[in-house]
Amino acid sequence: MRKGFDNEKYLKMQSEKILERIGSFGDKLYLEFGGKLFDDFHASRVLPGFEPDSKLKMLLKMKDQAEIVIVVGADAIEQNKVRGDLGITYDLDVLRLIDSFTSVGLYVGSVVITKYAGQPAANAFRQRLSALNIRSYLHYPIEGYPSNIPLIVSDDGYGKNDYIETTRPLVVITAPGPGSGKMATCLSQLYHESKRGVKAGYAKFETFPIWNLPLSHPVNIAYEAATADLNDVNMIDPFHLEAYGETTVNYNRDVEIFPVLNAMFTQILGESPYKSPTDMGVNMAGNCIVDDDACVEASKQEVIRRYYTGLVDAKKGNEPKETVYKLELLMKQLNLSNDDRPVVAAALNREEETGHPGVAIELPDGRLVTGKTSDLLGSSAAALINSLKELAGIDHDLHLVTKEALEPIQTLKTNFLGSHNPRLHTDEVLIALSVSAATNDKSKLALEQIPKLKNCEVHSSVILSPVDVKIFKKLGMHLTCEPKYETDRKYHN
Repeated sequence: MRKGFDNEKYLKMQSEKILERIGSFGDKLYLEFGGKLFDDFHASRVLPGFEPDSKLKMLLKMKDQAEIVIVVGADAIEQNKVRGDLGITYDLDVLRLIDSFTSVGLYVGSVVITKYAGQPAANAFRQRLSALNIRSYLHYPIEGYPSNIPLIVSDDGYGKNDYIETTRPLVVITAPGPGSGKMATCLSQLYHESKRGVKAGYAKFETFPIWNLPLSHPVNIAYEAATADLNDVNMIDPFHLEAYGETTVNYNRDVEIFPVLNAMFTQILGESPYKSPTDMGVNMAGNCIVDDDACVEASKQEVIRRYYTGLVDAKKGNEPKETVYKLELLMKQLNLSNDDRPVVAAALNREEETGHPGVAIELPDGRLVTGKTSDLLGSSAAALINSLKELAGIDHDLHLVTKEALEPIQTLKTNFLGSHNPRLHTDEVLIALSVSAATNDKSKLALEQIPKLKNCEVHSSVILSPVDVKIFKKLGMHLTCEPKYETDRKYHN
């Protein structure tokens, strides 16, 4: 992708801004980290040049003063909510994040289960945390939240929540995904700290929406698409406009919660240091866009991908139709259609030509490569092999995978693992290619092209198996599927 974002400039500006904010408070700062702290793939897709671990790099500079608290919603645990970019549930991602943070030297203090109302799955998860010697706390729903400020800012509101024991001056609140209750956790802690006589502050590090980009900018609309299931809406910050006469962009949940935050700070400090939700933030991303056109195009492609993801989730029964309707509106807002994603037509044409599922891959230079379903390979595996041939300049009629590498895999699948389908999936064909590369120079050359597949676009004319989906994700490819299955069977796995 064409670079549209200066990551080095971002690291410098963002670090300075966070340090400045830390210095403006006293004993303790609760810093809400929105989006993905460890691997912000959404940001890297819509801001080409943004490194997924940029936030982590900044945090490592302050690791001696910081501890991390991970927040997860009891409702997300109960519903087995899946993190789309990794394909794992939110509760499992909490454990993954703990391992990831501790492996680089960051201290994870505890886990908070929010919106807790006795959900059995949340209870089971808390028992699992206890068995792993991980401290956990419970926060509860508050009637009338966020508008009933007198109740919220009271012993019957935030006061009912568990107080999170922390030991360091900078407490980073993060979560597996949006809607987990990060801000409410911060505000609850401010209430408890005030009861204990501790001077504490709050700041927000949220990459999206980008406050100093227009409301209708595709980067901000892509954020709406990413959170369509939460009914988030980007909006002009009315508090900022009134206080400063300046138009900035925020989103509905922050605008709704701002009166609560004002009430909290007024109670703690006598007055609020912030006049608007925008004031709360420390986001410098908008100042580091170096090619707006590149970010616009990348964001438009992200909206289309989110639309297809919504269609597939609705087909599986995992998403209400209302989410798809919202995504359709965002597509119309940007004047987008399926034709704006070249791999879609290529995959559908391949299916029409062969009468079987087709997959298309767009290479870094824009070339489109397709794969069809055959007796030997599934369409995903075929497209993958054909793409590696194209990247390596190898004749498409040349077989890269030897018979000696194929037959043992097919025998294992059909004779010993009970599979009725001898066709190779993407993971199996890559293993076979690796085996062939030991004795075949052309196979070795094709295998060396795999890093070039990162950020390539992929589309399938049918919903793919979890195995193929996982491999495309591991390769860093951007996959979409038509919302239909290859067969009319009722059970798909």
